[in-house]
Amino acid sequence: MEKLARGVGKASLLALSMMSMLAVDGVSAFAQDAPAKQVFGNIALPSAGPSASYGSYAKGCQSGAVALPTEGPGFQAMRLSRNRRWGQPQLVSFIERFAQDAQKIGWPGLLIGDISQPRGGPMLTGHASHQIGLDVDIWWRQMPNQIMSAEQRESTPFISMLDKSKFLTVDDRKWSPLNAKLVMMAASYPQVERIFVNPAIKQKLCQTWTGDRTFMGKIRPIYGHDEHFHVRLECPPGAPNCKPQAPVGAGDGCDKSLAWWFTKELWAAPKKDPNAKPPKPPRPMMVSDLPKACAAIAAAPSAGKRSVAAQNAYAPSPQAQEIVPQASGLGGPMPPADVPRPSSRPSSN
Repeated sequence: MEKLARGVGKASLLALSMMSMLAVDGVSAFAQDAPAKQVFGNIALPSAGPSASYGSYAKGCQSGAVALPTEGPGFQAMRLSRNRRWGQPQLVSFIERFAQDAQKIGWPGLLIGDISQPRGGPMLTGHASHQIGLDVDIWWRQMPNQIMSAEQRESTPFISMLDKSKFLTVDDRKWSPLNAKLVMMAASYPQVERIFVNPAIKQKLCQTWTGDRTFMGKIRPIYGHDEHFHVRLECPPGAPNCKPQAPVGAGDGCDKSLAWWFTKELWAAPKKDPNAKPPKPPRPMMVSDLPKACAAIAAAPSAGKRSVAAQNAYAPSPQAQEIVPQASGLGGPMPPADVPRPSSRPSSN
């Protein structure tokens, strides 16, 4: 059975008891009905066996994940206690290459945020995606010259690129042409399918970028993402169990799909009916909702200690775990086709 993070609460203990019912040749119906985030969120090590993605970016899992080293040429991994720097080998290779290429344009180094959990799947806190080891968050903040301690990687704050005194406006005191060069470089890699940024940042790029706009359409506006940009790789060739997204539409994305984010209807507070009953909490995603292979991946033996040590794996500290509020419903109008939907109702702050 997995070596799990210590100090888990009652919900996590329930998940452990559910996982104990997982069999070698199959999975009990009881375990299949376990909340997926409790099962996958408490597994500390990847599964043994070949690397593969199963399902979609927001509904899936991964096997044979590898860990991004805590630091390397041109990058440092942040928030190590989350234990979310596990991805498919293609993604880890991309990060290492991008980090070195970014230094060639003058970016001092990348700070790497969340990738995925050891076996992917829904997270206890935070993201709806990042489930199949092909997503990575890269901070807008530049890497310092020195190697940061684990404590510094927990406490170093994010830097938002927005002017908090204005509605959906980039702060020119923080944003620079180098930021634009960095994200446009990321979009230029053929394996990068999409990059998610705040709508204000996408608008800034549309208004100011004077270079090649061939890959501008890959950069998609989405709620949040003012403190980091989210890079998503395409499903690898010959990966039948990875469910791809629809291709990004033609054009640079500087059109009505972007203008929608700046409409009053989206940002207006939803009208409340005083007589309406409180909405029921959303049903959590269950293990049975994921691809069938995911239950077996949760039950699979862990990768050998020697293999994990070679990847410089990091065991999470319960005292250092960071809690991110779960997203709620949008409560507003739905966007046009090919516009990523915000996971919670945006705020003008």
